Amino acid sequence: MDSKKIGFIGTGVMGTSIVKHLLNAGHDVTIYTRTRSKADVLISLGAKWAATPAEASKEQQIIFTMVGYPADVEEVYNGENGIFSSVASGAIVVDMTTSEPTLAQKLYIKAKEIGIHSLDAPVSGGDVGAKNGTLSLMVGGDEEIFEQLKPIFEVFGQNIIYQGHAGAGQHTKMCNQIAIASGMIGICESMAYGLRAGLKMEEVLRSITAGAAGSWSLSNLAPRILNEDLAPGFYIKHMIKDMKIALDEAERMNLQLPGLSLAKSMYDKLLEEGYGENGTQALIKNYR
Repeated sequence: MDSKKIGFIGTGVMGTSIVKHLLNAGHDVTIYTRTRSKADVLISLGAKWAATPAEASKEQQIIFTMVGYPADVEEVYNGENGIFSSVASGAIVVDMTTSEPTLAQKLYIKAKEIGIHSLDAPVSGGDVGAKNGTLSLMVGGDEEIFEQLKPIFEVFGQNIIYQGHAGAGQHTKMCNQIAIASGMIGICESMAYGLRAGLKMEEVLRSITAGAAGSWSLSNLAPRILNEDLAPGFYIKHMIKDMKIALDEAERMNLQLPGLSLAKSMYDKLLEEGYGENGTQALIKNYR
């Protein structure tokens, strides 16, 4: 695969690992993040630093964004020093933020107007998937552009699926987050029950992760719960953002999601108690 000129905006927990994979694959990567010190490791590995999203995007063939909230997406694309103010004709922008499907559609339309291409490509797999290069990507936009970028996606992902029109990637990520949010209740209740029963929980996990209850979250986050490790693979504050997006979209579709509503109320409580910077497995705090 030929080396590409890539801009990458947002080098958080997952973005940092993705940039490392791109650098290791020989790509020329320019990065921007709000706090430069958080990018020092990547700069030491060969990434170039840009002072603004516009600077990080200028003359790049591909620009990835992976920021926190829909408002952040709006800012890095449409702000005074945003991507759309400097991006070269024919470039491809890829938003990997978990964001609003309607916003993905707006970015797609704006991109067409200024002669570039846009994909929404949220990911799943957490910090572990990012580090191992095994992320799942759910991609919306033009299929020919998806096929063009697939070799790049394969640098840091494994399960890479084209979902359809602009916004379809974000809708698919909502399906993912709904399953995770409600599923974490089951995992935490399972751990709480086993601990109260006095079981050897490591042995319990050996049994149930290999059976019908098995899931990525059970295999990767339940051990963290047992080790009282609340470090974020995915922040609670970001999960709450995702759940709100999903509930808002469901309301537009006249769909009731009581399980998701319950999960959000439980995570809202943790946020109020100061756990917003912890990982989603901190839901166990509701049972102790």
